[in-house]
Amino acid sequence: MTVATDPRMTLKDYLTYEDGTETRYELEDGVLIEMGAENPLNPQIASFLLSVFFQLGVPIYRLVIGHQIGVSSTRATARQPDLMVHSEASDAAIMHDGKLLQFSAPPPMLVVEIVSSRDTDQKSRSRDYVDKRREYAARGIPEYWIVDPIAEMMLICTLSDRSYQSVEFRNNDTLISPTFQALDLTAEHVLRAGR
Repeated sequence: MTVATDPRMTLKDYLTYEDGTETRYELEDGVLIEMGAENPLNPQIASFLLSVFFQLGVPIYRLVIGHQIGVSSTRATARQPDLMVHSEASDAAIMHDGKLLQFSAPPPMLVVEIVSSRDTDQKSRSRDYVDKRREYAARGIPEYWIVDPIAEMMLICTLSDRSYQSVEFRNNDTLISPTFQALDLTAEHVLRAGR
């Protein structure tokens, strides 16, 4: 659902916006986009991955659910990945600047988007597969994971020459991450949130 705002919002307006509800929004080209109700599995997958990265030795303060990131667009755009693995530099930048990792700040190491469970919401799916993929690549984020419980698959996208090259993983395929080479995990482990 798109919330009409006139005139279009700036990043500053967005960061201070309150509508009195628990609704989460992203800002796309100056327009609020409601982040629909999630499948209960989605936050469980994000939490499971957070614990996996922590066990791999990533400091807990660099593992975040809920941080926002500014991306390149014709107008103000801010995304909220389901999970962000900060670099030391991106963590320092957001701690200095506040609610949003500015576009000019160093990129995080990894962002993870868990595709909406509503297969009828093609705009939401397109945002994860097309828009965010393009935006995160332009932002210089080395890895972007798309976890799709509906399609029962994952994509690990690796940045190469300002665009992502992706590898698909299903079932018992062992995930291969250039950033996290010690990862010992299958697609099914992630898609079932460790169950």
